Amino acid sequence: MISVIIPALNAERTLGGTLASLVAPAVDGIVRQVIVADGGSTDETREIADLAGADVVVSKPARGRQLAAGAAEARFPWLLFLHADTVLSEGWDREALSFIGRVDRGEHEPAAAAFRFKLDDRGWAPRLLEGMVRARCLVVGLPYGDQGLLISKRLLDSVGGYRGDLPFLEDVDLVRRLGRRRLAFLDATAMTSAERYKRDGYLARSLRNQMCLALYGAGMPVNRIARLYGVSSPVG
Repeated sequence: MISVIIPALNAERTLGGTLASLVAPAVDGIVRQVIVADGGSTDETREIADLAGADVVVSKPARGRQLAAGAAEARFPWLLFLHADTVLSEGWDREALSFIGRVDRGEHEPAAAAFRFKLDDRGWAPRLLEGMVRARCLVVGLPYGDQGLLISKRLLDSVGGYRGDLPFLEDVDLVRRLGRRRLAFLDATAMTSAERYKRDGYLARSLRNQMCLALYGAGMPVNRIARLYGVSSPVG
């Protein structure tokens, strides 16, 4: 039914939790394949993936390239792209199955689906950011990669898949090609690590992300934005 693709780079501290949220759906036969697309980890990431029974694909680092490499190895008709520091809430598989069923029966036009965004941190700053993400998804229909993406292989191929030549914003690029009409949001949560926000500061990180997004929307090439802000692909 579903092949899960997880891009990872030195993700030994978080990958175990991500994989654990896939165990029950795997036992139920919903998740049939897990692929960890590794970008050259020097820690125990590959060993953890192998011990968990995942297929390991190695590529050069860059999340878009790794996602494309993982998708190429997927054996099942539906794909779930998931970051290596994201844990899906209990019951996510029921929501996913319901969505897949509606699309496959023709009750819903071909579309992709993302989860609700949540951070594993306490306080007003993460709650404020979660609210801003909800508003962004509601108003402009723009989920980021840390919200996961459930999409059929046929639809992914029809829009050209993930671009491996982008240093970042590969998630925004794909969602933009899909268009708002082909995006849905599931009633389940993707809880992602707040480490990067705590390290950089919630305000500074959010402002940088919004500025990069604004420049991308204005037509500036992604490689130029990356050079301008010193951004590398934040895999994991």
